[in-house]
Amino acid sequence: MDTPYKTLGEVFLDRTSAEHRHRPYLYYKPDRDAPYKGVNNGEFGDRVTSFAKGLNSLGVRRGDRIALISESRPEWVITDFAALCLGAISVPMFPTSTAKQVEQILAHSGASVVVVSNDFQLDKVIKSIPRCTDLKHIIVMNEEWNTNTESFSTHRFFEILIPTLRVGMPNPDALRPDLTQSVEVGHSHAERGNETFDLREEVLKALSDDVVTIIYTSGTTGVPKGVMLTHNNLISNVEGALGNIPPIGINDCFLSFLPISHGFERIASYLVFFTGAQVAYAESIERVADNMLEVRPTVITGVPRFYERIYGRLMRMRDKMPPMRKKIFDWALRVGAECARKLEGEHPKLSAILARPVADALVLSKIRARTGGHIRFFISGGAALPEKVGKAFAAFGMIVLEGYGMTESSPIISVTKTDKIQWGSVGKPIPNVEVRIADDGEILTRGPHVMKGYYRSPQETDEVIDTDGWLHTGDIGVQDSEGFLKITDRKKNLFVSEGGKNIAPAPIESLLQRSSLISQVILFGDNRPYCTALVVPDFEIVQEELGLSGISDNEMALREDVRALFEKELQSQQKELASYEKARRFALLGEPFTIENGMMTPTLKIKRKEVEARYGDVVERMYRELR
Repeated sequence: MDTPYKTLGEVFLDRTSAEHRHRPYLYYKPDRDAPYKGVNNGEFGDRVTSFAKGLNSLGVRRGDRIALISESRPEWVITDFAALCLGAISVPMFPTSTAKQVEQILAHSGASVVVVSNDFQLDKVIKSIPRCTDLKHIIVMNEEWNTNTESFSTHRFFEILIPTLRVGMPNPDALRPDLTQSVEVGHSHAERGNETFDLREEVLKALSDDVVTIIYTSGTTGVPKGVMLTHNNLISNVEGALGNIPPIGINDCFLSFLPISHGFERIASYLVFFTGAQVAYAESIERVADNMLEVRPTVITGVPRFYERIYGRLMRMRDKMPPMRKKIFDWALRVGAECARKLEGEHPKLSAILARPVADALVLSKIRARTGGHIRFFISGGAALPEKVGKAFAAFGMIVLEGYGMTESSPIISVTKTDKIQWGSVGKPIPNVEVRIADDGEILTRGPHVMKGYYRSPQETDEVIDTDGWLHTGDIGVQDSEGFLKITDRKKNLFVSEGGKNIAPAPIESLLQRSSLISQVILFGDNRPYCTALVVPDFEIVQEELGLSGISDNEMALREDVRALFEKELQSQQKELASYEKARRFALLGEPFTIENGMMTPTLKIKRKEVEARYGDVVERMYRELR
């Protein structure tokens, strides 16, 4: 898709123009028990203009950094467009970021304004104040968004505006003035603004190479780096993605539940605006199942764990069925799987094609109804999608397109096309992207999607972008003669056994996680005589399997019958592996790897070094036991 837009601001002006302003754009819930409420392009545009005017009156100018810490909600997108239309640079942070991470990013980016969603996020910023000398204003969003008025266009949008007090930097509590006074300051700034301010004029000043956003990487191995992405980076990436995925139009509705601070969800949000589609914000990850039934979306973007959970829930439901219903369920899935061979470029058996309407009526349509019944396709990104999950969704009659990329590539490099799916691959590169495999197996990419560089880090930029413009992804992979790309592991994760064998842990970990008993797993074996694994069980399934109840996760992890269950399961899962790839010893953990305990990044990647540091004694014990 080739668009006439040079900047995202031009997209905003077009979509909020008189021609398009009455089209629906976003849906949100004022509170849990309320129905979804719609906002059209014109109302959205008025709110962006109002907030941009308020920011301008605070002194925000081109190139200034505006930090943003919030869950996915309408105010997130409004803040983003207000900033980019002004020529300012947004610096998004995950709402799960720690106070230390917030401080690092605010200080490094030199943000002059930070917008937060609530008091919980505000507390993190207040703790950061002493080291963030560029910070001038803190803006806090409404807790209850627009619940007291019928008009979306009211100026009561950001409830609190706090000028940062720096005289002597007395006590962080001094930054909490009387809320009534704060509200007044916020309203007066937003309403008074600059009478000569013209948003259209500001938008038209922008160049395609201007930086729109600085996204700090999640930092699995060290201090996050600020990825600078331009208008051209992001627009070209939307255009390229639209070249691989099915057409998106004004009748499509996305359900958004991933943080928009994640590059994957961010590009999806721009894609929605580009195409005139609509977006509904889920209340939370826990409420997605309910929200799907309310919104009835046509497209959903998610990480593999989301699809794994849906698949696992359906399989557990199947296991509890009476024998006859279970037989019908399994038959319908076999029929669906045979018909889904068409996605692989194969010809399904005629018997399956003829049986499909019956299988659909008895089973498959009921599964699809649990997602709202209108899904055209899902998109998965952020990690590898298990092959069995992708095939299962295809059998249900729902396609999961798998994408691959990284923040530094805006982020999409490749995505599955529906004309031919190769399970286990991440599809083909999008049309305006080049990919090649280096001699050592590393995936390199070049094109308009490659970042401008790391903010204030020219040396680190030169380390990942070579003189020919190739971005070194750090991923190891292969590309076949048809162009399908397959990721095998992260370059830094590869290790060599004591016997000199090269081992890629990711495929082995992915293989083990196919087991319904295993929630998370991480493999060790670098410069060791054999591999070992730390395993986090799916305790709910373990309880069902062994008929246990009233036992804590930690207690279950120590039980001999649970260990015996996993001995048998790992033996079964690893039978196809080479002897040097098999985990010869394992330890069960009673606590999962999470963002909160520091074992995972905000993008849900396990921090190998953090895990090794915390459980180093457990790993060492597994090696001592077999010596």
